[in-house]
Amino acid sequence: MPTVNVDKEELYTALGRDYTFDEFMDLCFNFGIELEEDTSPKEMAIREVGAHKVDDSVSDRPILKIDIPANRYDLLCHEGISRSLLVFQGKAKPPVFKAIMPADGKLQKLTVKPETAAIRPFAVAAILRNVKFTELNYKNFIDLQDKLHMNICRKRTLVAIGTHDLDTIQGPFTYEALAPKDIQFVPLNQEKNMNGEELMTFYENDKHLGKFLPIIRDSPVYPVIYDKNRQVLSLPPIINSNHSKITLDTKNVFIECTATDLTKGKIVLNTMVAMFSEYCAEPFTIEPVEVIYEDNRQPTGVTPDLTSRTATAKVDYINSCTGLKLSPDEICNLLNKMSLEAVPSKEDKNEVVVQVPVTRSDVLHQCDIMEDVAIAYGFNNLPHTTPSVSTIGKPYPLNKLADTARVELALAGWSEVSPLTLCSHDENFAFLRQKDPGNIAVRLAHPKTIEYQVVRTSLLPGVLKTLKENKKHSLPIKVFEVGDTAIKDDTQERRSRNVRKVCATYSNKTSGLEQIHGLLDRTLQMLHCQPVDKSSTAPGYWIQDSENPTYFPSRSADIYLRQKGETKVIGSFGILHPEVLEKFGLNFPTSAMEFDLEPFL
Repeated sequence: MPTVNVDKEELYTALGRDYTFDEFMDLCFNFGIELEEDTSPKEMAIREVGAHKVDDSVSDRPILKIDIPANRYDLLCHEGISRSLLVFQGKAKPPVFKAIMPADGKLQKLTVKPETAAIRPFAVAAILRNVKFTELNYKNFIDLQDKLHMNICRKRTLVAIGTHDLDTIQGPFTYEALAPKDIQFVPLNQEKNMNGEELMTFYENDKHLGKFLPIIRDSPVYPVIYDKNRQVLSLPPIINSNHSKITLDTKNVFIECTATDLTKGKIVLNTMVAMFSEYCAEPFTIEPVEVIYEDNRQPTGVTPDLTSRTATAKVDYINSCTGLKLSPDEICNLLNKMSLEAVPSKEDKNEVVVQVPVTRSDVLHQCDIMEDVAIAYGFNNLPHTTPSVSTIGKPYPLNKLADTARVELALAGWSEVSPLTLCSHDENFAFLRQKDPGNIAVRLAHPKTIEYQVVRTSLLPGVLKTLKENKKHSLPIKVFEVGDTAIKDDTQERRSRNVRKVCATYSNKTSGLEQIHGLLDRTLQMLHCQPVDKSSTAPGYWIQDSENPTYFPSRSADIYLRQKGETKVIGSFGILHPEVLEKFGLNFPTSAMEFDLEPFL
């Protein structure tokens, strides 16, 4: 949950009264947010670094730290919180946002060039006219951008926001993608003119901006926004130009968002203009911008779209989920408290029609509407009911089977381990002397470190990493894991599926292959699977020599299972190859086995 720091005096002034800590905490709870702390920047700094290191210039003005649900982007600033709480208490009505034409009747234009498709393909924009900034709302304006960047924008990878003083630039604007050396401008709060390559070098050690450089650094072209006079506005998603810097004296604000996800870009733009259009000379008015795609990848149109969406919800669904017996009119009154304009449906008495404003992008399904009804009614006021049916729970069959296997392995003297599900690509393939076929491993798009690149397709790497960290223990070391692996599967809805496996290893001064072989026989027998001859037709299992590169030559076997007339390989076991042991930092012989558990269901 994001935490928003709100100026206490400013918020209470907007709400029209002062609150005690407990009173405001109750109000927040009733609205579905949480008051975490009543503090100040100075008090937080003292807790973090100590009183002797805190400068006297640090403000001691009281602030309220409020935890916000991650999907409520409209509550990430003072303006959204105060506005919503006023509506919730019945002291105000939700604002109506209007698009207005400029004085000359001609909309500003933002032209998106075809080459931007290679890096950040989408852009949206809007203008706030005659804005009156103060120190407090200017700070809120900047803070909201930061909160959105870290939340819905996913650290600027999906969307990057640029805000500019419109009076310092001149439209029409163009969004282009150029080679780094061809982009020249003075970055925000700097004095030196830099090209794209120099800028990357200059900011690579910057604590704030350095983490965003990898988003575009290795690309042959960088995105850039120009005005009519070829003045750079911004180099998204890194930094704006100092030329169009927003100040307290700014009156007209040009807001642009470049995005890899157009839907997210529209949500971010809507949130920005909805929150701060109240400071316009004519409150809640926004001047749209015409966005033109030269390659027609998107139709030409104006942004933002301020029209509300129509959603519906069934009355009996809301009542069944909440345990209430509300009429359509009562439900509509509760939804109005949550800034959702609702009326009973004229066609269906069991339905309410809800107008979802641009600020409520979190409303996607009737369950979201039901949740708002429950919040407005009061979670503490919902009746306690006994379920209308009586059922007896039972374990999921695969989990029950896995638990059975765990018990048998533990009774045989092996210790269970629980490694991480993610591992590096090399650990999953190269370290095991296996080749990546390219169609089985689920890869992470943006791994945080090299150790978390793929979802494991085998339990063995995790078990061997555990052995490495515990190799100082006395020998023999006998460990096992029963857990899930994941492989790609385009026949599934999520294009991947889990495979439950069993893995065990035996480490000693000698390889101990007979120990692993015995454990395999014992485990399969306890799973009601008997050894059979491969030439027979009886159901059961047998082992057969194999040349698996993970294991020592001529010291490995595949495990075959015959069920219902079908035969398949379910796993393998053997003495691990010395190169595998070396890659995982092990210096003693180790035997291992691994097989699929699911066929035994």
